Amino acid sequence: MVPFTDEIWMAVRLTIELAALTTIILLVLGTPLAWWLARSKARWKEVIAAIVALPIVLPPTVLGFYLLVALGPDGLGGVLSTFGGARTLAFTFEGLVVGSVVYSLPFVVQPIRNAFEAMGGRPMEVAATLRASPMEAFWRVAIPLARPGFLTGAVLGFAHTVGEFGVVLMIGGNIPGETKVLSVAIYDFVETLRWREANILAAGMVVFAFLVILAMMLLERRMRRVAP
Repeated sequence: MVPFTDEIWMAVRLTIELAALTTIILLVLGTPLAWWLARSKARWKEVIAAIVALPIVLPPTVLGFYLLVALGPDGLGGVLSTFGGARTLAFTFEGLVVGSVVYSLPFVVQPIRNAFEAMGGRPMEVAATLRASPMEAFWRVAIPLARPGFLTGAVLGFAHTVGEFGVVLMIGGNIPGETKVLSVAIYDFVETLRWREANILAAGMVVFAFLVILAMMLLERRMRRVAP
């Protein structure tokens, strides 16, 4: 087995950075969205929920194609990138972050929404009788009670971002140190017949996937124990 080369370490580092940043952004953006989906009585909220869930069923190449168009010079990404002196967000790390946030959004929003819905309305009503403002009740009551949902969403969001391939390849390409994440590196090693390097990364991904599944099972088991 060959040692870990700089090329492999670069792909590992880039993947971890992408997954960590994406997870943080998803928790910040997904929390108010999940709260609204859980608490709103709007008839069209399930339309929004369906839009959020689209990445689950859409082929990655389809989503990647439209993201590539949106991030390209003629799309919104081209307009935004001009503020930084660039022509496009496609084939950049920033573009990968945008694509990863869109692609992994349902895997973070849905567990948090489920946790908010399982909480019910009673805790917030009790907080209101104690003269807590809606914001205080949200941070001091809803967030702690929904903690299992946040943990599940964070784990799933991070793991799903690590395992991305189709979307990141479409919008990021294969630029070492910039967009060449683990899944793309494996594909590149296989195409160039570098089987040992591909085996190192693929085996690592198998171990990582096993640990994620095990963590989810243990978390679910713990949640069942503490449930009233």
